[in-house]
Amino acid sequence: MLLIRDIEDVSELHAVEALQKEVWGSDDLDVVPLTMLVASREVGATLIGAYDDQTLIGFVYGFTGYEHSQVTHHSHMLAVKPAYRNHQLGFKLKLAQRDRVLAQGIARITWTFDPLQSLNAHLNFAKLGVVSDTYKQNFYGEATSSFLHQIGTDRLWVSWLLDTKRVRERVQNERVKKEQLFESADIPVLVRVSSGSAPESFENLGSPRVAIEIPWDINALQRRQPELALAWRQATRAAFTNALDAKYLVEEFGSVSRNDGSVGVYLLSLRQES
Repeated sequence: MLLIRDIEDVSELHAVEALQKEVWGSDDLDVVPLTMLVASREVGATLIGAYDDQTLIGFVYGFTGYEHSQVTHHSHMLAVKPAYRNHQLGFKLKLAQRDRVLAQGIARITWTFDPLQSLNAHLNFAKLGVVSDTYKQNFYGEATSSFLHQIGTDRLWVSWLLDTKRVRERVQNERVKKEQLFESADIPVLVRVSSGSAPESFENLGSPRVAIEIPWDINALQRRQPELALAWRQATRAAFTNALDAKYLVEEFGSVSRNDGSVGVYLLSLRQES
């Protein structure tokens, strides 16, 4: 039986350390240790686990912070064992975190993720309803011990505005159908996936809405053609940075079918001046 519950006993925290290594392949120095988990939990951190009977199979961890003159909650880690990734546990863990943070009187959760990871992008934008106006270049340095961090550690900084209409609709699975929007030929593209999976970049800023495409499986591409994966990092870094500097907001992520496969698509909207 799968269960979502708070991780409370110190004896359970060693499993959190071990799961970090299993999911991300991290060295000991890159693991958030038991002592930090214990201390931060005492001052408002969330540490919630997904269990199969008594076995920890996933967790989410976040801590209270201060951003834009407001108290916020920063979700630092979300991990699920690979064998359990078809059970929507990441989504369920985030909903549990949302409940805990709202109960603390905090209305915003932030976190970062690699914008080349399409499954994470789908969870964050399509299912949870985050938005992003900030791109962090090599947020954790040029590389870490994790196998996921070998082409830089660029991140989108996302905001989850917990009690807005947009978020309530997403988490209640009332998402508006957007397939036609992602397929529209009228939306200018900043980066496109070419027929050879290489990035093609365009100067298309200025329209009310623009798109940035990514390969659907950057991890497989990195294993086959690491130089091409690095080219994708460089192309999307430039596209996101230029667009966000020009006052665009990353609002949606979806997919389109092309060449017998899928391509990930971000939609960015030009913010209205107040």
